[in-house]
Amino acid sequence: MSNSDRIVLVLGGAGTVGSGVVKALLDKGFKVAVISRDSSRLERLQSFVSPVTKDNLTAIVGNVGSEEGAEQAKQALLKAVGKVTDIVSSLGFSWWQGGPPHTQSLKDLDWVIETLLFCTFVSWKAFFPLVRDDSNCTYSFITGGAGEKLLMPGTGFLTVGAASTLAFCQVLREEYPEVPCKLNQVKINTGVATPERMAPGYLNHLDLGEAVATLVERRNTSHSVFTVNCPADLKTVLLERNL
Repeated sequence: MSNSDRIVLVLGGAGTVGSGVVKALLDKGFKVAVISRDSSRLERLQSFVSPVTKDNLTAIVGNVGSEEGAEQAKQALLKAVGKVTDIVSSLGFSWWQGGPPHTQSLKDLDWVIETLLFCTFVSWKAFFPLVRDDSNCTYSFITGGAGEKLLMPGTGFLTVGAASTLAFCQVLREEYPEVPCKLNQVKINTGVATPERMAPGYLNHLDLGEAVATLVERRNTSHSVFTVNCPADLKTVLLERNL
């Protein structure tokens, strides 16, 4: 199956990380679908990708954060593109610094968990059946490393939310060891930014997108975690390890 025959759903594709993945996939000849609640973000994404690939991008307004919304989005997706061969999940947010736990409410914690864990679970439950039983299909999670340590004072709930997502990905690898679909995780232990917002040690979202697109393209590994700590790891960990 050539790239042009493959249709990749990028969950979170209108965000900083996701937009880099979307552009790289389109540049490699894939067809790509993105679902977002915000139509203006979808419009910005359509302006961001290469003009020659724009026709291969399907943008759908929908909410994958609730079971009902995810099911409606899935039906709209299948009506628009017919099938999905690959899924990249890059949901949630990369930063939260609301303060130490004693200053926060249950509502604050609930929002963090809902954004980082619940959305990841609900969308996986809705869309994984589309690719689960085909060894030519892939499902790739992009997660952060904040769940393994407190990044700085006041970011505790980010650690809690990110840790729950890391645990969920581990559960999937161990609960479904024999699933034919290529199930992988890219864990980012540094910042990701657009070129104009780069900081020392950060990953350019375009470079990360190219590496993730290559992982999707090759389909030669499964149930693996690719940990990226710095820009150099995009080549040594993701690309060379995956050859």
